[in-house]
Amino acid sequence: MKIKYLSVLIIILSISTQTVFSQGWVKEKGDGYIKLAENIVSSNKYFAPDGSTVDITTINQFGTSIYAEYGISNKITGILNFPFYVKQTINDIQFRQSGKTIPGDQTSGVGDADLGIKYGFFQDKKIVLSTSLVFGLPFGKTGAGETGILQTGDGEFNQMLRVDASHSFYPKPVYASIYTGFNNRTKGFSDELRYGFELGFTFKKFIPIIKVNGVLPFKNGNALTSQGSLFANNIEYLSPSFELNYQITPKLGVSGSVAGAIYAKNVLKAPNYNAGFYLKW
Repeated sequence: MKIKYLSVLIIILSISTQTVFSQGWVKEKGDGYIKLAENIVSSNKYFAPDGSTVDITTINQFGTSIYAEYGISNKITGILNFPFYVKQTINDIQFRQSGKTIPGDQTSGVGDADLGIKYGFFQDKKIVLSTSLVFGLPFGKTGAGETGILQTGDGEFNQMLRVDASHSFYPKPVYASIYTGFNNRTKGFSDELRYGFELGFTFKKFIPIIKVNGVLPFKNGNALTSQGSLFANNIEYLSPSFELNYQITPKLGVSGSVAGAIYAKNVLKAPNYNAGFYLKW
């Protein structure tokens, strides 16, 4: 039974978690931003370790999270990303000829959280820089569900150091950002290089943003994760995304985004949808 499930489970592409703080600007002291969001992924296909596409039994993940930034000082911003409710489900497997059914499985609980600080450099220059230290806290469950193989986290404590650079083309309503980072993973998981690009526009109340994000594993770990298992080792992808924000008031807004992978290994082949409300001050 477990072998059948292991053959269809794969890592959820957590694009939104990895890219929410991808800008070089920091908050002014006392300023803040908080967002309540829902993230949804559902797929019956995944990218195998060699990059090919494989059919699987449908797997779904729903995650509700809070993301927040707060200006501790004019140069230091605190960062929190907390998925306080994550639910994963696997559909039933039904055989046409015999009519037999292998029941699906599900689990829910808190997911892994991110806690960090970002320090700003040259915030009054044309190109602003920041460096962030983010800790991945293993609050999620492993070995969950009736089968004992579902997860809401990977069970490892990781530390990521990243650098962001941004430029505003003011008075044109356009900005651009790039970032790169090193993610140190524990418990035998491979370390990762993360990188990305962001281009944003401001049209009165509408703020569309185009992003491209990537993960490249160093393959220096020895964690034994089955092919296609949740939160697998040596994940790899290049993912474009589109986000649209709408300012209802100067402080309150709504946001929606969709992302996918044009190249990937060990991740779902499916759109990743995210929607939520945010407040800034």
